[in-house]
Amino acid sequence: MCMKNQTKITAEPGRQELFITREFEAPPEMVFKAFTIPEWLAQWMLPAEQNMRVDFMDYKTGGSYRFILSNINGRDIGIFGVVHEVSAPERIIRTFEYEGLPERGHLALEKTVFETLPGERTKVTIQFICESVEYRDGLVNSGMEKHTSESHKKLDELLAKSNATN
Repeated sequence: MCMKNQTKITAEPGRQELFITREFEAPPEMVFKAFTIPEWLAQWMLPAEQNMRVDFMDYKTGGSYRFILSNINGRDIGIFGVVHEVSAPERIIRTFEYEGLPERGHLALEKTVFETLPGERTKVTIQFICESVEYRDGLVNSGMEKHTSESHKKLDELLAKSNATN
């Protein structure tokens, strides 16, 4: 595991999009698996104080998914969406929406790209395109950077364990 890898979130003022970038010490095929295999995803996707259960995950073009996040202010919140494209191990495009919030309809388009780097490494770039600047700003200001960084550290650990067993 390489501690020099840091999660970076870029959100330009006045724009509806944000970018999350991170490099991992594993080949794209393995990182892609961590994003698409339910058992792997549930191990790293959330920070330590939260848990995630995969309700269903049909990660194929035209498929859908639903995750249940537990321990969010003492309640469960669902995340669901439609999968628009899965191109292993290069790209995943899906919609992303929370359920269980007082206001409905906060939808984002999420594009995740897995880029091969020298030395069996991978750069992951996630682009969120939100319905409004206000929604994007709400995501960024909700602790997204801290939570995403913690999740990526858990992913580093999972990838290191998986590399050691291969």
